[in-house]
Amino acid sequence: MEMTVNPYPLHPECPDLRRLADNPAEALLRAEADIVAAESAAEADRYRRLEELEEAQQDGRGVTRRTFVAGAAATATALATAQFVTTSASFAATKTGTLIHVFLYGGLDGLSLVAPADDPVLSRTRPDLLLGNDSLALGRGFKLTSAFAPLDRWLKAGQLGFVPAVSDPRLSRSHFQAADACNLGGLPGETGGRGWLDSLVDTLGKGTAFRSVGIGSTLPRSLVGVNGAISLNSVGELRLNGDDRFRAATEKAIRGLFTGINHPVEEAVIEGMGALATAQKLAAKPYAAAAGVKYEGVGYAFQQLAQLIKGGANVRVATVGMGGYDTHENQGTREGGQLWRRLNELANAMAAFFTDLGDRAADVTVMVSSEFGRRVASNQGGTDHGHGGVVTILSGRKLAGSLLGTWNGLNDLDSGDVPEYNNMFNVYGSVAQGRFGLTTAQVDKVFPRQKYTPVKLYA
Repeated sequence: MEMTVNPYPLHPECPDLRRLADNPAEALLRAEADIVAAESAAEADRYRRLEELEEAQQDGRGVTRRTFVAGAAATATALATAQFVTTSASFAATKTGTLIHVFLYGGLDGLSLVAPADDPVLSRTRPDLLLGNDSLALGRGFKLTSAFAPLDRWLKAGQLGFVPAVSDPRLSRSHFQAADACNLGGLPGETGGRGWLDSLVDTLGKGTAFRSVGIGSTLPRSLVGVNGAISLNSVGELRLNGDDRFRAATEKAIRGLFTGINHPVEEAVIEGMGALATAQKLAAKPYAAAAGVKYEGVGYAFQQLAQLIKGGANVRVATVGMGGYDTHENQGTREGGQLWRRLNELANAMAAFFTDLGDRAADVTVMVSSEFGRRVASNQGGTDHGHGGVVTILSGRKLAGSLLGTWNGLNDLDSGDVPEYNNMFNVYGSVAQGRFGLTTAQVDKVFPRQKYTPVKLYA
């Protein structure tokens, strides 16, 4: 390999570097890009002259240098524009749409969200944690906490449903272990440490840099893998560091350095630059939600997703995290209580999100789950870690009912816990299958150690 001496001195006070940028790191980057560009131009000219000689001697058979270079250029162009392709071209393998997984950290007491009405077991074991008379009626003799009243419109439209008694034998009562397994889709040794949503992205096929997004400062385990998910707190903060005056030149330099290098990093860099361009376009003016929509609390995370979806970023899967569900004491199931307020904040956020999306909500499904449920009996106003939680589904597509899956009552508890009547990963897989029109074989690949059995969720 030939080594080229950088003609620009490295001292940050050098006038040549100062001409490129005040920041030495950015100046050196652009200087290197200029060198590479000049070398590439010289190499292209050399190939052109060689081809002219070669083609004068060839009879037209075979692949000439010119056709090879043209093919390489077309490939680079395709990569550079990959972030701006249309939805139909980008996602031809599956239906379009977005799945958002909201994870409630701490272990939600599912019986404080939905519960069988007037159940003698609940009356006996948790008289201080029963749902109030202001609860909303659900199908199959269940009722829903009044904290979810902001979503009543979608409940009546058949787009809000709940799957009770959801768990998996691999989940322990440890927050860390259970949350890890839920996000990976199994134990680390079964999944190779790869998140189930990242595996789902593979099944959905190629997409934009925003095909998988985690709203928050860190990427959740469900998105960890090979597809380069983006983690952000807000759309506006996704930007290239450095001096604002020279940012455009820095972006151009990065594209020049990482285009046509025939290395896996090329696609990652181009995707990243595409994401930056999209984010900058969306953040160029303040986001205006639909009339009457107000985002508060966890709703701010939903606002970022609404901005991306409405802005055409083609989000396929996304995550939102919400804490505060480890209610060992002062649980407060009824209006004004601690848990009631957390659930009401979530319901308001989801209602604002779907209202803001308008017609686009038809292509969106929100799935809410937690690492485990809690024990049936109360413990001085709170509940301890248990099993048998609840999965909530808010979908633009009509559901099969408001109370979904299998429910066989509370007469035979599992060591004091709600039994597992519905396997967690069967529910996860069924939500994804219905959202994206996947085959059973495709879902099997998302959960490689799970014998997938679909749960009827959609009408």
